[in-house]
Amino acid sequence: MPNPLYDRLFGRYAGQQTPFLHLPDGSVIAHDAFLRMAARFAHALTAQGLTPGDRLAVQLAKSPEMLAVYAACAQAGIIFLPLNTAYTAAEVDYFVGNSGAKLVLCDTAAEAALVPVCAAHGAALMTLDGDGTGSFADAAQGLPETFDTVDRSADDLAAFLYTSGTTGRSKGAMLSQENLLSNSATLAQVWRFTEDDVLLHALPIFHTHGLFVATNVTLLAGGSMIFLPKFDTDTVIANLPKATAMMGVPTFYTRLLDDPRFDRDLVGHFRLFVSGSAPLLAETHRQFEDRTGHRILERYGMTETNMNTSNPYDGDRRAGTVGPALPGVELKVTDPETGAELPRGEIGMIEVRGANVFQGYWQMPEKTKEELREDGFFITGDLGLVEPDGYVTIVGRGKDLIISGGFNIYPKEIELVLDDLPGVKESAVVGAPHPDFGESVVAVLVPETGATLDHALVAPALADRLAKFKQPRHVAVVDALPRNTMGKVQKNVLRDQFAGVFTDG
Repeated sequence: MPNPLYDRLFGRYAGQQTPFLHLPDGSVIAHDAFLRMAARFAHALTAQGLTPGDRLAVQLAKSPEMLAVYAACAQAGIIFLPLNTAYTAAEVDYFVGNSGAKLVLCDTAAEAALVPVCAAHGAALMTLDGDGTGSFADAAQGLPETFDTVDRSADDLAAFLYTSGTTGRSKGAMLSQENLLSNSATLAQVWRFTEDDVLLHALPIFHTHGLFVATNVTLLAGGSMIFLPKFDTDTVIANLPKATAMMGVPTFYTRLLDDPRFDRDLVGHFRLFVSGSAPLLAETHRQFEDRTGHRILERYGMTETNMNTSNPYDGDRRAGTVGPALPGVELKVTDPETGAELPRGEIGMIEVRGANVFQGYWQMPEKTKEELREDGFFITGDLGLVEPDGYVTIVGRGKDLIISGGFNIYPKEIELVLDDLPGVKESAVVGAPHPDFGESVVAVLVPETGATLDHALVAPALADRLAKFKQPRHVAVVDALPRNTMGKVQKNVLRDQFAGVFTDG
């Protein structure tokens, strides 16, 4: 039966003993062995009552088994919903409830905290640990290693990825098979990936970058991956001589540059370094080329659209830009107030249209209508300009989005939690430049009369309510927040005031 996503990414490798995943312990998982594991998992999912179109939420450590769950979902027509491993049980509660997930897979360590969450929403709960053990693995043991692929069309939904909104309420971006396949095929072509490539994969796979860019591109090209559980400088340096390409966030590259072992000889055989998920500083770009002779290729994408633009493989990889629009992607800059297209060189709202653009937000028709125009253009919320030669420069972000270490952080979500703390009258959250993470979170608090607030008091209160990457790294206490004549908090003033808090001194 036809199932574009499974057939093109996975099914064509049936019976092939070619290497797919190179693991840290030196072992290798071949394509066929991976598919047989995925088939067992597909049987285990259907045994739990999941049928095509049902949602499977996974909050798992990165492992070959987690990746095989993705393949199993594709084969069985189940919608894959990966969740950040840093999310607390309180955060997962919303995703399970909103998505209507029928089954949740988690690490054993998180099971106790998620039992009441799943019970409240009528979802089953099973475990799958990073070492491949757990109740789900047990359930799949001994099941058939072939599975009749479910018939799906290019328009059928393949995944939900949740992206927070400025209101603090997360939105489930609905991604179809065509959204994922079209973008991956374009990237494999423009970045010249082939079966000879070995990708050093140290990204998480609950995120577009690590899953729908790095993994899908490698699968389409027929290459293999050095599959690392996370970024560790020593491990990455040890594996660089075995790889031909790497995709990372700017933090990866700044950490490599901090290590004297990272030099031209170590990566002389390399073909490509790609950076995304956060802006790459021009200084990092320059230092990297000076050290290695390689120019990092920077691109621009987002949860709702996958990748939109890319600096060229051949030609000018221009620091500070994200390159021209990808083939098949239309990009324009518009007046944020009127939606009218602006001439090249003028700053405005970036909008994109193409087969890569998502299908809308799950159960949020009004929010979908606000951000996805009837003509198919998606309003990204990013401010930028297009140079006369087509290169795109991102100059700022609407919605006050903070990007730290490649993760999106929405201030309103943090402010809602801060405002609920004893002694806090009001709060404002902004991002400030950070030498390692690109940006990090600054919380500015106004105390209630007589209350005493500081970082030592606030931090413990946030530990169970916010993922660690969202928790403020700096807390400032002020008498009042700056406001304009309309009473709106002037976050630009706060950003200027705290711009050097992580970089000065």
